[in-house]
Amino acid sequence: MSFRPRRSVLYMPGANERALEKAKTLAADALILDLEDSVGPAQKDEARARVAAVVAGGGYGKRELIIRSNGLDTEWGMADMAMAAKARPDAILVPKVSTAADVARAAALAQGVPLWVMIETPLAILNLKEIGAAAKDARLTCFVLGTNDLIKDARCKPVQARFALVPMLSQTVVAARAFGLDVIDGVYNDFKNEDGFAAECEQGVALGMDGKTLIHPGQVEPCNRIFSPSAEEVARARAIIAAFALPENEKKGVITVDGRMAERLHLAMAERLVVITEASK
Repeated sequence: MSFRPRRSVLYMPGANERALEKAKTLAADALILDLEDSVGPAQKDEARARVAAVVAGGGYGKRELIIRSNGLDTEWGMADMAMAAKARPDAILVPKVSTAADVARAAALAQGVPLWVMIETPLAILNLKEIGAAAKDARLTCFVLGTNDLIKDARCKPVQARFALVPMLSQTVVAARAFGLDVIDGVYNDFKNEDGFAAECEQGVALGMDGKTLIHPGQVEPCNRIFSPSAEEVARARAIIAAFALPENEKKGVITVDGRMAERLHLAMAERLVVITEASK
């Protein structure tokens, strides 16, 4: 069984050498080396070269390194994908993916590098089943929500616990799970609002997200904490695993653990929780 923790996924501007170096000391599970929104048109070539050097140079430990390209239909998209395919990061994050054809096109350009895709358009929400179904052939492993773009294109407002976005968020989670993908929540823009950020992380956990994309290093620690299981949850998971491992229970479908029913589905959930917890240390 192999799972990777993706609680905290921090965007790093690809043209900012100092920020990219500092990222080696941050406790984020994954780093998105960004060539798109955080890089101005005049810096695109510089950022592309810098990100290639960063991936080649290493030094980021067990953190996943993901390169986010510009949109494939922009003037920079093809050069970004060619560089990323050659650099061989852990994954390439492709923005503005709205159809299964977009996934297939990105996969061909990625040349075998795993894909993450941004779910950030109304059309992507309508096509989640088709996009998810393309995952196996495309080595697609993760959905990343672009909530700012969804808000803009849907003309809604991020108020009252994002109630206008919740149906789109939930649909994305369901589609991800249907096709064995991870799903990462969108960013929280008001990075100085600690209470608001914590509340949105808690909402993400409740919706079933695996983690959250971040825009500031100060968001990493609370994000990791909130998206991690509690000590009680870990203890319960270990107890379930130990109970099913007993000779008298190894063939049973349902057992009792500490006075509570546990089925094989609870065993699978417990095993995943423990693996993720250990990998997060």
